[in-house]
Amino acid sequence: MTAFVLVGEAFTGGWLWDGVAERLREAGAEAYPVTPDTDPGAGLGTHTRELLALLDRIDDPETVLVGHGYGIHPVLAAADRRPGRVARVVYVAAGLPSDGDPALLLVRDETVRERLGHDTTPLPPPRGEEWALWGSLDGLSGDDLARLDRLAVPQPARTLTEPLRLGGGLDRVPACAVMCTADGPGVDVVEMLVRTGPPRFRKLAGPGYVFHELPTGHWPMLSHPGELADTLLRAAAGEGRRITLGDDQPSYAEQEFLMDTVEYPYERHGRLDVYPPPDSAGRRPAVLLVHGGPVDADRAPTPRDTPFYRGYARYLTGLGAVGATVDHRLYALTDYARAAGDLAEAVETLRAHPRVDPDRIALWIFSGGGLLAADWLAAPPPWLRCLALSYPVLGTPPGWETVEKRFRPADALAGAGAPPVVLVRAGREHPAFAATVDEFLAAAGRHGADVEVVDVPDGRHGFEALDRTDASREAVARSARAVLRRVADAE
Repeated sequence: MTAFVLVGEAFTGGWLWDGVAERLREAGAEAYPVTPDTDPGAGLGTHTRELLALLDRIDDPETVLVGHGYGIHPVLAAADRRPGRVARVVYVAAGLPSDGDPALLLVRDETVRERLGHDTTPLPPPRGEEWALWGSLDGLSGDDLARLDRLAVPQPARTLTEPLRLGGGLDRVPACAVMCTADGPGVDVVEMLVRTGPPRFRKLAGPGYVFHELPTGHWPMLSHPGELADTLLRAAAGEGRRITLGDDQPSYAEQEFLMDTVEYPYERHGRLDVYPPPDSAGRRPAVLLVHGGPVDADRAPTPRDTPFYRGYARYLTGLGAVGATVDHRLYALTDYARAAGDLAEAVETLRAHPRVDPDRIALWIFSGGGLLAADWLAAPPPWLRCLALSYPVLGTPPGWETVEKRFRPADALAGAGAPPVVLVRAGREHPAFAATVDEFLAAAGRHGADVEVVDVPDGRHGFEALDRTDASREAVARSARAVLRRVADAE
């Protein structure tokens, strides 16, 4: 017999799972909805110990731990300590925290993140539409929302600020993610991250991981209890979509750049690498390549050391500019301010380089780094001659609400007059990312911004690595020409 231990989002208790637990029991499974300790002094460790005690009392050999939102943190901690007693971990509308991460990193409400930086009193539960700050309300009825209001309790602060500690046991436990597509990304985004994102995501292509989607918001146990119960039963049986990589599929960091380039040497200046042309004739326009993210803090090689960004920099240098790359510290969705500071510092270092014309600078930003464009669009300096954006994220898709409101490129277009923009658009982009580009282009139209779109109709997000075709090469060449034409003020 399978036993399901059900741990819910912050402010909730076992009551959240009533409809799911009933259906699981009707199907012949055991269900243990958990009401965590709400004592003001309770922390993540408290809730973990409660789960360990429950696990030790359950006789069923097939015990599945289910974590929803905040609940995934004590679930992962408990599974890590009792891997032999846990058949599978299931993420429901939950992030993918790592060792050392507090749950606060995934809290979408910016005011809560600011408050818990200095206030350790319990958080009062949301009320009414405030619940949307913790996740999409898609699919909830008025009665569902009223039930949340009626039964929710304060959340002890330390449950959100204590770091998750993992010791390696979790690596032996299979996992399933139930992704609620009105609340966050779907499986296609996970597949994209596996193929082109931080190395830590590659483990998701292993045999121990399966994925399911539900077309609802953050609260599927209320909006779709029957469908969620059925999904949990299928997950326990090992069913679900798997992500696979071919044995000959090189990692994103290992793939050679798709354009022919000369091996120009580079200079390292802190976080900045500069690729000056080999001749000594005067100062040149410069293009700083800005990687996406979030990336792993301990990623090796770092983005600027990958063939991808080295290739782009050398390609631009071969066209007569000074190519440059930067390693900024966008390690989590809450790190955009820090990454923006790293980028600003790198730009100043680049402008001071003796081979660079400080009045002719372009920024070329990729993927999730696109949100960093907001500062440069809102108050563009006169020396910023072009802003290029390749398959960018230009707004906050579902699940990205933890990004500070400052980083909204479409809103920034209402500022002092944007520089010319070259936007490289992948035709097979993830829909949630594509929607942010559409929003940006609509805002650009309203504000009269100069935007040249380079379309790659059959290209995917990261097409240079994933779609090594003549069309991809032409897109790189065309976008590079467009950037250099603007940065050099050529006719």
